[in-house]
Amino acid sequence: MSPSFTPAVLLVDGYNIIGAWSCLKKTCDNFGLETARNELLEALVGYSAFTGHQTQVVFDAHFQKNGSNEEVVTKLVSAFYTDFGQTADTYIEKLCASLRQKVRERLLSRVVVATSDRAQQLTVQGYGAEWISAQQLCYEIEATVCRTRQKYKSRKKTNGRFLANSIDAKSRQKLAELRMGLK
Repeated sequence: MSPSFTPAVLLVDGYNIIGAWSCLKKTCDNFGLETARNELLEALVGYSAFTGHQTQVVFDAHFQKNGSNEEVVTKLVSAFYTDFGQTADTYIEKLCASLRQKVRERLLSRVVVATSDRAQQLTVQGYGAEWISAQQLCYEIEATVCRTRQKYKSRKKTNGRFLANSIDAKSRQKLAELRMGLK
C-alpha cells in the first residue's frame, strides 16, 4: 500500500443527515443548527478514526452570502460549506466525478456517499460511488461506538489500569532495571 493510499472517502450530505436522524433533528429544533452540525461532526470524528475513512461533511450555504470554505476538524474529518446558490448535492456529485479516476488508479479504494436523497443516490452511483442511507450511517456509527467500548472494556479487564501492564514482559523487565539503576 502506497503512503498516499486512502482506504475510503466518505462524503456526507450534512443537512440531509441532520434532517433524517431524530436525535439531530431534536437538537436542531431545541438548540439550533450550529449545535446539530457540531454533534454530527463529533459523531463522525470517532467513526472516521475507527474506520480510517477520510470524511468530508458537506453543508449547503443555507442562505449565507459568504463564499465557500472548508473547516478541518481532525486529520480525517473536514466540514465544507458550499458557495451561495450551490447545493451540497451538486458539490458531492462533482467531487464523486473527480474522485472516480483515483479509484480507477487504485489511489483510493472507494467513495461512499451518505444521504437519503434518492436522486442523489442514483447520480453518485453513476459516478461509481457507493451510497448508504442516513439511517445506515447512524447504525454504523452506533455499532462502532459499541465496538470501541467493548475493546476498551476488554483491555481494561486484561491489563488493569497501569501502563506497565500493557507492555510485554521483556520491556517491563528493561524498565524495572532502568528504574533500579541496573543499566
